[in-house]
Amino acid sequence: MTQSTLMQVQAPSIDLEQLNRKLGKAYPKEILTWCKQNLPTGLVQTSAFSVDDLVITDLLYRRLKPALTVPVLFVDTLHHFPETLELVDCARLFYGLDLKVYRSRGVASCATFARKYGEKLWENNLEKFNRLTRQEPLQRGLEELSAIAWITGRKKDPSSDKPPIPVFEWDERGRLKINPLANWSRTESWAYVYEHDMLYNPLYDRGYSHIGDEPLTQKVEENLTEPIEVLWESTKKMRGICE
Repeated sequence: MTQSTLMQVQAPSIDLEQLNRKLGKAYPKEILTWCKQNLPTGLVQTSAFSVDDLVITDLLYRRLKPALTVPVLFVDTLHHFPETLELVDCARLFYGLDLKVYRSRGVASCATFARKYGEKLWENNLEKFNRLTRQEPLQRGLEELSAIAWITGRKKDPSSDKPPIPVFEWDERGRLKINPLANWSRTESWAYVYEHDMLYNPLYDRGYSHIGDEPLTQKVEENLTEPIEVLWESTKKMRGICE
């Protein structure tokens, strides 16, 4: 599907500015309910199975239960932690996910990737590594799944001076990009996890605050999940976590 075709599908029916005014500060469940009602087909969730991505999956699969399941697109970079891959399989079984896995073309293992592109490509050419392992499989997946809209777990980085992330935006190919957690903090995501007894990656409990590819991910000094559990009651009252 070409960019012009995508724009013809989306642009006449969606006023992005008005939609962000209406739902820009809404609770994620309300945003996803809008998606369920207005995008019955052509909607895809992209997920790296982070805590934020799993919050969205839980809302979609356990609480909203759309008539047609929303495919979950997972990009297997071939460099994930074993714990991440185990979590993907557990979540697939627990939620009954319509899971779609995409990898770099013609490569089925980390060893094969190294033989084809060289050892430790991330050290020699990080841009190429990201393009081959993430960007190309993601775009190929969205195209093959005929996505006209896709859901991400993106949030505003509190340490960044960049403008806030909008809930609704167009991507570079004319698809509607939806960020239901754009206004949530990390505390609020973890509050939801504790309240709903959700699955999450055990590496978070071992000192990892962000979990990506194994060779590019490092521990932090502080385990950030413990204070979040203490704070979740006040967060729930402040933002209506259980609504």
